[in-house]
Amino acid sequence: MTVSISGPGEPITLDIAAPLTAAQDLLPGRVPTTRRYLMCPPTYFTVEYAINPWMDPTQPTSTTLAVEQWTALKETYERLGHDVQVIEPVPGLPDMVFSANSGTVIDGRVLGSRFRASQRSAEADHFRRWFLSSGYKSVVMPTAVNEAEGDFTWTGSLLLAGTGFRTDPGAHGEAQEVLGVPVVSLQLVDPRFYHLDVALFMLDDQSPSPLVAYYPEAFSPGSQQVLRRLFPDAVIANDDDAVCLGLNAVSDGRHVVMPVEATHLAEQVARRGFEPVFVDISELRKSGGGPKCCTMELRG
Repeated sequence: MTVSISGPGEPITLDIAAPLTAAQDLLPGRVPTTRRYLMCPPTYFTVEYAINPWMDPTQPTSTTLAVEQWTALKETYERLGHDVQVIEPVPGLPDMVFSANSGTVIDGRVLGSRFRASQRSAEADHFRRWFLSSGYKSVVMPTAVNEAEGDFTWTGSLLLAGTGFRTDPGAHGEAQEVLGVPVVSLQLVDPRFYHLDVALFMLDDQSPSPLVAYYPEAFSPGSQQVLRRLFPDAVIANDDDAVCLGLNAVSDGRHVVMPVEATHLAEQVARRGFEPVFVDISELRKSGGGPKCCTMELRG
């Protein structure tokens, strides 16, 4: 069986003729749910410092191309029926485009961020003020280093929390107290995958049995065991998927917005009944970001 999927260039055909082994493979009933997202245009995007292995200030960047790619991502969400809110960018904060790092919102409660890198620290207060001006009543700023949805992934019933490179373990307990949800800590061990959201993403957070995709090698042995227990039917990514930031994807329960290079991962999610939607994030990837990094979900 083959599936043709449109992307930013020519249509891509995925071959999913391999034997299907999971009971949910090719389920016709994947149903999207309308989401609300907060994004920030990359008006001042550049790579002028290095705070992760992807960043190289000696390499040229194009703000114009970054804006074009971000705009295409925003328009993709809107075409899929989602509501996109926009926060104004601030000069001198080139990574503010990665809005996922600045807040975790569950049931209308907001836990803000506290960045490890001094270059990004000022971003947190701009997002805090956006939440307050937008009518959010419960906005708490963390005391521990906490890079928000960069290291927090909501499954619909519990919060997966990454640590190892950015977010402090103490932020996990703080998130549980502020957001009132159970938290499961996961240890990241590969500096290329410095945030949880470049190693794992939710495919379905509405089902009684949530479904994730992840790259096992990004996690410690103990955390791999935890993930296998929690998600025995997970989609397993390979190294090619991971190094193009294919796991920095966004799913609405049916459509999976993902980097155009992640064809192997796209085949796997298509076999599970999801529809890959490709976007080009090659310029934004120079800062170590992809679709999810640019996308904070506003839940409730």
